[in-house]
Order: sequence, then C-alpha cells, then structure tokens
Amino acid sequence: MTQCIRMGVIMYAILTLITGVLYPLVVTGVSQVLFHDQANGSVVMRGETAIGSSLIGQSFDDPRYFWGRPSATSPAYNGAGSSGSNLGPINPALLDAVAERVKTVRAAHPTQTGPVPGDLVTASASGLDPHISPAAAQYQIDRVANSRGLSKEQVTGLVAAHTESRTFGVLGEPRVNVLELNLALDAAQRP
Repeated sequence: MTQCIRMGVIMYAILTLITGVLYPLVVTGVSQVLFHDQANGSVVMRGETAIGSSLIGQSFDDPRYFWGRPSATSPAYNGAGSSGSNLGPINPALLDAVAERVKTVRAAHPTQTGPVPGDLVTASASGLDPHISPAAAQYQIDRVANSRGLSKEQVTGLVAAHTESRTFGVLGEPRVNVLELNLALDAAQRP
C-alpha cells in the first residue's frame, strides 16, 4: 500500500513538472521565437508608446479618420467583454440601432448616394473587429480627404496599400485594418 502511494506521488510530481512547467515553457519559448508579435498581442507602437493592437478595434469618430465597425461591447471595444449583441435580425432594438447608424453615416458622407456598407452599421460577432471591408473604406475616402486637406488620390492610395488580401489566397475576405490605415494617414501628413 505504501509503495502504491509513493508511486502515485512520484507520478503526480513528474506529470506536474512536465505539464505544468516544461510544456508551458517550451510553448512560450517557441511562440516568442516564431510568432513574437502575435504572442505579445500584436501591439502597435508609435515610437515608445503602445497605441493599440492590430487585433482589437478602436473607436474613431473624428471625421479626419476612417471609422471602424460599431462595437457590441460596453464600453466600446472592451476586450474583456467580447461578445455580440445577441439581437436577432428582426429584433426592433437592432433595427433601430442600425437605422440610427445609417442616418449618422449618411449625414457624414453627403456625397455618397449608394447604399451604406453593412460593416459600417453592424457590429461583428466579437464586437471587437479591427477591420472593415474595402467597400467601407472606399465609402469614407471623400470625407477623410476633405477633412485632412489631402487629395482623394492620396487617400485612395493609402487605402489600397493597407488592403489585406484573403489569408493564403482563399480564407476570409479582403479587409482593411482601421488602426493601421489611420496611423498611415497621420504619417502622411507629418512634415
């Protein structure tokens, strides 16, 4: 009986060492070497200051910047509260919220006569999406160019340069990271 208990304690200690210490150290080491940015949250730096993550959306409402998808979290873009709104497509609260967002987007873009891209007025499932579609970025070019005093061609070029293609050429849809595009806009206006 004593021998069985001793073997159990030894096995417990060995498995704790392997699964609780060695395995996490190896996985952390490999991720730091092979996937350093991703392992550290894909933090976007401006000089020595962390200004966000390329994986989590931020709230931009200044007309000088591209706007991202609305956030379903409270407060907006709260990584700890990641979740969708849980409202169905015929829920009056969702319909009212989308109608209000459409009104706001149309008022900010008086030169646009086409339909408002859906990702400018609906939140993603996580409520934290940092990307918009190229169509949503194109929709905002006139406003951003006019607000910044840049040419439409300059802003269009920045959008094109920051449009990411499908992952591995087949997964997902083309997308634009709003934070990175807005940082490029700021950089384009520096003397």
